[in-house]
Amino acid sequence: MKRITFSLLTIAALSLAALPAQAAGCYADYKAKQENPLRLHYGVAQISGTCSRAAAQAQLSQRLAANGWTLLNIVSVFGDEGLNQRRSSAGQNFLRF
Repeated sequence: MKRITFSLLTIAALSLAALPAQAAGCYADYKAKQENPLRLHYGVAQISGTCSRAAAQAQLSQRLAANGWTLLNIVSVFGDEGLNQRRSSAGQNFLRF
């Protein structure tokens, strides 16, 4: 019984230790356009699930298209540490989509 309790406590402790790594944010900065008249914008968006360029591309293509925008490219994918330095450049498109 003690061995099972010890094992369960170990599993619980390891699960809790992994939470901060999973809780880290994932963001992408991107460029998008609209036609007639031509409008361009740079923005920053939060990405859910896998933190990768492919995930950002898939998610942002859909989000932007729903609002009449076309994704041109993903500039980069980054974590919480890069968020504040991009805030002013993104302006009104900071975490908008």
